[in-house]
Amino acid sequence: MSITGGCQCGAIRFRAETLGEASICHCRMCQKATGGLFGPYVGVEGLTWTRGERRRFQSSNKVWRGFCEACGTPLTWEHVAGPVAVAIGVLDDPAAVRVTEQLGSASKLPWVDDLPGLPVHEPTEPRAAAHLASIESLQHPDHDT
Repeated sequence: MSITGGCQCGAIRFRAETLGEASICHCRMCQKATGGLFGPYVGVEGLTWTRGERRRFQSSNKVWRGFCEACGTPLTWEHVAGPVAVAIGVLDDPAAVRVTEQLGSASKLPWVDDLPGLPVHEPTEPRAAAHLASIESLQHPDHDT
């Protein structure tokens, strides 16, 4: 099985042989590194860079964070002892991953558990449909080119 992914602009592409455990981490470092509510990562084995090379930032004495220098997409979580994980959202098929645990709960935002109860605006609603029809994506497609 081959897993592929890459950044928003297409400057960085990768392939991995297998997926491992997937988690979301609520710690402040993961929140800041992703700009999100939590860091969603999945372990990978056999990671190779097929286009470009990620840049890295050492966010702690234990972890490096990989990202695309051109577009800023967060790509990896790399432990100094060896385990490497990629951000779930940069996979070409993120739905192939099932998150199995949450980490860093001390920094979990208090309203995250309320998300499933918020109103959902479907893309078929007139206002949403008009807005979505006006968007032209400049992102790299979810496949190798």
